[in-house]
Amino acid sequence: MNFKQKATLALATFALTASNLVAAQTTLLNVSYDVAREFYKDINTAFIANYKKTTGKDIKIDQSHAGSSAQARAVNDGLDADVVTMNTTTDVDFLASTGVVAKDWAKKFPNNAAPTSSTMLFLVRNGNPKGIKDWDDLIKPGVQVVVVNPKTGGNGRLAYLAAWGQVRKKGGSDAQALDYVTKLYKNVPVLAKGGRDATTIFLQRNIGDVLITFESEVVSVDNEFGAGKVDAVHPSSSVVAENPVAVVERTVAKKGTAEQAKAYLNFLYSEEGQEIAAKHAIRPTNQAILKKYSNVFKPISLFRVEDYFGSFSEAQKVHFNDGGQFDKLYTVK
Repeated sequence: MNFKQKATLALATFALTASNLVAAQTTLLNVSYDVAREFYKDINTAFIANYKKTTGKDIKIDQSHAGSSAQARAVNDGLDADVVTMNTTTDVDFLASTGVVAKDWAKKFPNNAAPTSSTMLFLVRNGNPKGIKDWDDLIKPGVQVVVVNPKTGGNGRLAYLAAWGQVRKKGGSDAQALDYVTKLYKNVPVLAKGGRDATTIFLQRNIGDVLITFESEVVSVDNEFGAGKVDAVHPSSSVVAENPVAVVERTVAKKGTAEQAKAYLNFLYSEEGQEIAAKHAIRPTNQAILKKYSNVFKPISLFRVEDYFGSFSEAQKVHFNDGGQFDKLYTVK
């Protein structure tokens, strides 16, 4: 074999080896809600290192973020997500109803397949010029409230349910809760498409006096827009917002990535994953870590959706489906 033949063979061998390495690297797609992008960037970096250390194999994680309901529809319509990490159970239930994820998805992982949770609080402009302290301040004349459209995002549904539920928690009736929520949405100048869109409306377009959003958005705002732009106001009560996760059975069966997808979601429950959540002001289910970050997670009297709405699916039917309570009370401006 002459030199030219040897060189050609060497190049072919190198190309084949490189091709095999590329083929051997698994890529997962995590389809998630709007304001979780920074959290999952950090989770992905940590998981990739952990996976390499424990298996000796390389893995790549791609992310997709938008309003949670829009994301669920995209996955249902064919977006090849390996996992979904949402902010309301209704979006995962929707995928279960169409056979995209397992019917018993909530039993596949601990804590009803919710490794983390959050709650809804208020972001106000630095110095809190309108003196907003609690829910009653949001329905005062002249106060503009920015929220996500509950028809398009879990952030918006949880803001609505928090507003309704806090009336019930104080001993009010559903009629009184309806009256409060109706007044609240009269103070909403524009509905955002998703959580990050709401933050952009509030900070870049300078619309509104207060933004109702996830607790974790405080960290994201400080990181993206600079510290000191907003103050966080913790209301006297708010709703528990669980962050459910599921393997997309349709995709992993096609790609052969079930094992990796399950490992990825299990990592969210690990001590390292829970620490990352806490650093992003997302509430870990690990009670020791939650206590460790007590300076981040201020005391709020929390209630669950089930306390006043039966279940999330019932709340969806009564309040957010077409023709439901939200459509009756809100007029598009």
